[in-house]
Amino acid sequence: MSSTAERKGPLTDVRVIELGQIIAGPYCGQLLADMGADVIKVEEPVHGDPLRAWGRGGSPVAWPVAARNKRLVTADLRTPEGQSLVKRLVAKSDMLLENFRPGTMERWGMSYDELSRDHEGLIMIRVSGYGQTGPYAGRAGYAAVGEAVGGMRHLCGEPDRPPSRTGLSIGDTLAATFACNAALAALHHRDRTGEGQVIDASIVESVLNVMESAIPEYTVDGYVRERSGAILPSISPSNLYPCKDGLYLIAANQDSVFKRLVDAMGQPALAADERFSSHAARGENMQAIDEIISAWTRERSVDEVDAIMQRAGVPAGRINRVPDILADEHFAAREAIVDTPTEEFPSLKMHGVFPRMSKTQGEVRWTGSWQLGAHNREVYGELLGLEDAELDKLRRDGTI
Repeated sequence: MSSTAERKGPLTDVRVIELGQIIAGPYCGQLLADMGADVIKVEEPVHGDPLRAWGRGGSPVAWPVAARNKRLVTADLRTPEGQSLVKRLVAKSDMLLENFRPGTMERWGMSYDELSRDHEGLIMIRVSGYGQTGPYAGRAGYAAVGEAVGGMRHLCGEPDRPPSRTGLSIGDTLAATFACNAALAALHHRDRTGEGQVIDASIVESVLNVMESAIPEYTVDGYVRERSGAILPSISPSNLYPCKDGLYLIAANQDSVFKRLVDAMGQPALAADERFSSHAARGENMQAIDEIISAWTRERSVDEVDAIMQRAGVPAGRINRVPDILADEHFAAREAIVDTPTEEFPSLKMHGVFPRMSKTQGEVRWTGSWQLGAHNREVYGELLGLEDAELDKLRRDGTI
């Protein structure tokens, strides 16, 4: 276990108290911890965060990632004693992160007004399904729901089938990322003014904010985007193309790139063909150009097409699965995947700290501990001055 002095990254002087569970809040905490913040995650004493049991293939491996670089304590926030402990921790911290349903913190006597009364610089990060205000604020909200209400789910999948999902809880991680971004901006504001503030990040609006030009397209032209499968309407060529041994993605919709593509295919005349000579023309004749490219790729393996595209400088790439990523020399060179062996999982790997920073790069210092309250003595002793006897009593009483 690394001490505070050994933490690396730009946020080594920042302390965060993380409440909440599953992904939306904890992923924000993970991002801050990866950048060196002292993130103290508070779990309920009996079962802890439900994410501890999440995983695929019989192994619950979501937890080592979500709780990495965090110190773990327990406190029953439904009791006055547990609330008192957490309030005392917050008083010694820079940020409080929570992702409970709006109103929960207020019921526990932990509203921002109360917590900031003697702590003007406190930054409170609140992640929820619909936000802290508005007619939907009190609704329960998970990522799948936020993706649907925010408009993303309608656009995912094939046009002749019901809406699909991305295969990841993208709404949760988007909300967490936006929340982290705002937290860092709030920290900068506090450094200049001494003022803290509340960050209100909802899953629904996080999804809404990556919908690109969908809203102005409708308000100006009445155009409603629909599911388009593997393509983007009017963006061509940009699709998956069949090779002898698999699919390959080529994205050559820009005029100069399209010329490089057809030159590499040995069909330079296509660049001057009026059906394909401009971005707009290629968008109108998408099926025709896709058929021509598909006929060319079908005669070659993925390796052959990839080599030709890379030599020609055409944006293109393989459809990687996890085994492909682990074997890819680029990810290895970038240290994008790191070894994080544990007693339970001696071959455990996970994605590293990202983005890369030239001066203050963070690191995966440890993976999430499986022991509930692993750092109770360390944190409560260090920050609150509680003695072992006091901690033992709190444990017997069920407070921690």
